[in-house]
Amino acid sequence: MSDPALAPELVRRYLAALGVARQEPSLGALDELVAAHLTHVPFENISKLYNRKHHGLAGLPSLQLYLDGIERYHFGGTCYSNNFHFYSLLASLRYDVRLCAADMRNPNVHAVIMVNVDGRKYLVDAGYGAPFLSPMPRDLATDYVVELGRDRYVLRPQDHGRSRLEMYWDGQLKHGYLAKPAPRRIEEFRHVIAASFRPDATFLNSLLLTRFYSDRAVVIHNLTLVESQGSKSIVRSLASRDQLVLTVEEHFDIPRTIVAEAVNELGDLQDPWS
Repeated sequence: MSDPALAPELVRRYLAALGVARQEPSLGALDELVAAHLTHVPFENISKLYNRKHHGLAGLPSLQLYLDGIERYHFGGTCYSNNFHFYSLLASLRYDVRLCAADMRNPNVHAVIMVNVDGRKYLVDAGYGAPFLSPMPRDLATDYVVELGRDRYVLRPQDHGRSRLEMYWDGQLKHGYLAKPAPRRIEEFRHVIAASFRPDATFLNSLLLTRFYSDRAVVIHNLTLVESQGSKSIVRSLASRDQLVLTVEEHFDIPRTIVAEAVNELGDLQDPWS
């Protein structure tokens, strides 16, 4: 999986799944691709549970399996699958693009995409469950801010080529990462990807789904449903795992039987952002 160049038929299939036409590299075309990926491909870990059980997967899904999930079940993916496959698409479309690592509590545990286009530097992240519907400029002298509902994301000015992203919920710093510009191969993430399949791993013991639209978002975080639009968020508690199954099907169009199977395998519903 280290070679990002995709076969032409896979590029066509990927673009069709995103609902966009192929264009020459430009900031406008990149903006369309990023928005399409964020609105067509959710962040979710049901596919992780499904592919582990039905395909014996304990690593990154192939692009064919990833696209099968999008087309058949309205799946998306988590950090590594969403960002690596999108990186591969952008590279195949001849963008000047790098797959890079980011530090969270531990070093090099998140993958991001850095793009140089039209003489400027941008951060793209389709694997953070955040409303990054446009490429985020990394070369500004001031903070770049993305807000939706109760959530506020702040990309700080570069520090020696590194970009710090901070995530605030209701005004409190909740999470974030430090993205580093050195290019990485996907094999360099193999240990952290393997660790995400350990029995105690976060996404084998919690549920997180985010779906974005042009002006709103739906998030299901364990037994909580959050619907955000503009500066407002409506938060609802779900009474049971049975209600959780129905709510995921309603908002994400993932078949109920698949959702129920995944939910029944979850552990103690950890907080993904803890």
